[in-house]
This record gives sequence, structure tokens and C-alpha cells, in this order.
Amino acid sequence: MSTLIDMTIVIPVRNEEKNLAGCLKAIGSDFATEIVVIDSNSTDLTKEIAINHGARFLNFDWNGEFPKKRNWYLRNHAPNTKWILFLDADEYLTESFKTELRRRLSSEQKCGYWLRYSIYFMGKKLQGGYPLRKLALFHTSAGEYEKINENNWSKLDMEIHEHPVIMGDLGEIKSQIDHQDYRGIASYITKHVEYAAWEAERFLKTHASSSSAVKWTWKQKLKYRIMRSVWIGPIFFFGSFFFLGGFRDGSRGLAFAILKMSYFNQIYCRIQEKSRQDAISK
Repeated sequence: MSTLIDMTIVIPVRNEEKNLAGCLKAIGSDFATEIVVIDSNSTDLTKEIAINHGARFLNFDWNGEFPKKRNWYLRNHAPNTKWILFLDADEYLTESFKTELRRRLSSEQKCGYWLRYSIYFMGKKLQGGYPLRKLALFHTSAGEYEKINENNWSKLDMEIHEHPVIMGDLGEIKSQIDHQDYRGIASYITKHVEYAAWEAERFLKTHASSSSAVKWTWKQKLKYRIMRSVWIGPIFFFGSFFFLGGFRDGSRGLAFAILKMSYFNQIYCRIQEKSRQDAISK
């Protein structure tokens, strides 16, 4: 049996019965010290699946304000392990990732790691398009996710595009985690409609405050610089499908790039609509 890594894997969920079992099986019983599933009052079999696979189960009732799910856990249930890995239920640890992670953690002195993810769309892994990277593994005491005071303007109880603010040196794990959502295209579209509303609202609330951008990543800064432009959707499409090789995935790559372009167009339209409404109300 392999030695357990001094790490807690935290999986925030809501109605994830189609993904969670596979996520937990991919982690295995000989990898991390503890697995925690944080639920938001699921109405399906999420809770039963988590408990049956030996995970610690916590329920989260959001009051509409800070903190959301991940920061709530860090502030109220911080584990005793050295490392914490936040994993979504539709993310599956690969053997190559686990092997590299063991090696890197035992030989390096880092406070956190950027992780790479494959993207599956319509049942197959995409070969092209923008790469997916997240800072999701870090020392338990090294920091927390960005603090955004929402005051009930959002319906999302979990940090979505907020990034962890980590003190210390960061590395990157090259082996990928598989990202594959089995809930279907309808769930994908609904989720991104919600994300677009959040992105637009966040942009308008932070645009006037220069201090809010101090700790943004360069990708965040670039995204927010062009978010008021109607060209944000076409820019993403051209970069994803042509420049980064989305065309290699044929019709799936084209459909994926179009959906992503639509997502950014939604953000632009919501920003324009809300800006007009705010101007009229003044």
C-alpha cells in the first residue's frame, strides 16, 4: 500500500450523483489522508455516494454573503494536513498526475501548485483550444480564495472564477487531471448562463476600484480589459479555434468554440444592459 500524502482533498458539490462516484474512485483509498465532500443541500444521491465511498460529509448553507463554500471550509473546518487540494466532482485524478504529484511534493519546497486539466466535450477529449489551468493545490495555511463581498447579488454559493491568493513560491504539475462532466450539454449551458451573470456583475462592481485588481493574474487582467468590447466573443473564438488548434477537433472543436464565444457575448451584453439600467436609475 502506498504511503498517504499529507493532504486533504476537498470536493464542493451540489447534485453531482452523475460525477461524484467516478471522481472518488479515481482518487482511490491510498492517495490522500482525507477526502471531504461539501454539499449544498443536494436533492439527489450525492450525500449517499459520498458517505458510501468513505468521504467526510459536510453540508453548507449559504447566507448570500462572504464567505462562499471554499473559503467557508478554510475558515471553519481547516484540516490538519499540510496540503489541501480542491477538486470538482467532474475532475478525475489520473495515475500520471498522482505519480508526478508524489514525486514533486517529496522533492520540492513550494507553497502551492498550478494544475493542468484535460477537457472532454461531447464524450471525447479535446486536442486543441485554450488550456485549462487552476491554482487548486496549496499549503493549508498559505492563503485563501479572493474575497469578494457579494451581499446577495449572486446565486452561486461557491467560488467560481475567484483565484486563491497564496503567499510563497508556486510550481506547476505538468500531468493533467481529466475534466469530464457527465451531466450533459444542458447542464453545461445552464451553468455558463449563471457564470456569465456573475462575471458581468463582478466586472461592474470591481471596474471602478483599481485596488481590486492588484492581486489578479495576468489572464484576469487581460480578460477584464476587453470585457466591455463586443469583440470579446470573436477574440476568444479566433484564439481558441484557429490559433490554439481547436480546428483539430473538427465539429466538436467548432461547437465548443462557438459555445464559449456565446458565453463571452452573454457577459458583454449583460454588462451593457446593467450599465444602462444603472445610468437610468441615477
